[in-house]
Amino acid sequence: MERYPSRFANLFLIIIFFILYAPIFYLIFYSYNSGGTMSNFSGFTFDWYKELFQDTRLLIIVLNTLVIALLSSLISTVVGVLGAIGIRAFRRRQTQNTLLSLNNVLIVSPDVIIGASFLILFTMAGIQLGFYSVLLSHIAFSIPIVVLMVLPKLMEMSPTLVDAARDLGANQWNVLTKVILPYIAPGIFAGFFMALTYSLDDFAVTFFVTGNGFSTLSVEIYSLARRGISLNINALSAIMFVVTILMVIIYYYLTQRSGTKGVGFRR
Repeated sequence: MERYPSRFANLFLIIIFFILYAPIFYLIFYSYNSGGTMSNFSGFTFDWYKELFQDTRLLIIVLNTLVIALLSSLISTVVGVLGAIGIRAFRRRQTQNTLLSLNNVLIVSPDVIIGASFLILFTMAGIQLGFYSVLLSHIAFSIPIVVLMVLPKLMEMSPTLVDAARDLGANQWNVLTKVILPYIAPGIFAGFFMALTYSLDDFAVTFFVTGNGFSTLSVEIYSLARRGISLNINALSAIMFVVTILMVIIYYYLTQRSGTKGVGFRR
């Protein structure tokens, strides 16, 4: 009798994954269509990908996206690691839970609300929309992700390691650089790649805060799609999908290596 629920669950998962991934693979399949449409497959070609790499404006947008993703990931990783260490430093469970809840607000909040909030903030502060507004926004929503990746490793670390280092004469800086950071390094790398993936794929927040001729790949794909059907969109989307998959694979590899689990504090 137990097999039937299991078979039903597996069938349900197959249907759900098919619904989610079928449009993506359909889009990728027609990115190789020489006919120029998404209705009849005329022949196999790489012309649409060649056309992408010959587009100077698009290459600049790709560079913008990579620079934003790398800078925001690096900065948010540094701030997120310090934030996780700060949360762990509080001894009271109630304080830790409160800080972690505040950290999680940005993760569970809708992207539209976050994007609109940043737009209002930058407008009131007189910050011109463009590179810096997008960078600051990506740093802001990436920091909580890094905190969630790093904090479990900090919670696993035994306080006796720090006490032993201090007994051997290590100062605060040596404890941080030679004990804490090496121990949580897998969580740091996992947080960095997760933040990198979020930054590369983000559309909603970026759409609100971009301007002054500055654009990223996600916003550019949206703009191209509104102009009409073009297989350039398929090729560009296919490249982004492959890059995202690679980032997710690296993230899960680092997560498995570090043994990162969900974060939660017991009262």
